[in-house]
Amino acid sequence: MDYQLMFSAVGIAAMLGWLTLVISPLMPVWSDRIAGMIVPFGLSVSYLVLMVLFPADKGGFGTFAEVVELFTHPTSVMMGWVHFLAFDLLVGAWICRIARREHIKFWFVLPCLPVTFMFGPLGFLLFSAVRGVQAVAKKS
Repeated sequence: MDYQLMFSAVGIAAMLGWLTLVISPLMPVWSDRIAGMIVPFGLSVSYLVLMVLFPADKGGFGTFAEVVELFTHPTSVMMGWVHFLAFDLLVGAWICRIARREHIKFWFVLPCLPVTFMFGPLGFLLFSAVRGVQAVAKKS
């Protein structure tokens, strides 16, 4: 398997999803479909193919040492990368959907997207703070 080729392909797919989120105010329905379903579905299929066709022969999830050993296998590292790409993109799509539903200005949402892309849970925390401030402002 050419891991570099797969790394590039899943990265390009994820970037397409993130690009649709950045321009989501212009095309909200398509953004939801592309970043919230189509790209994560494709990444999930890639994950399944890796898991079935190239299973890791060592390591596991029972202990920290087993996880470290598991991630010495290139396929496991690629599966972990695809996992991050798919789920961070799903969180980004969720952020955009919730922001639209709650009428949060996109300028407040936009900084949350690269933080979610790069640091997953921190982007979720940042958006949660934006939602909190928005909720307090609405009550005032």
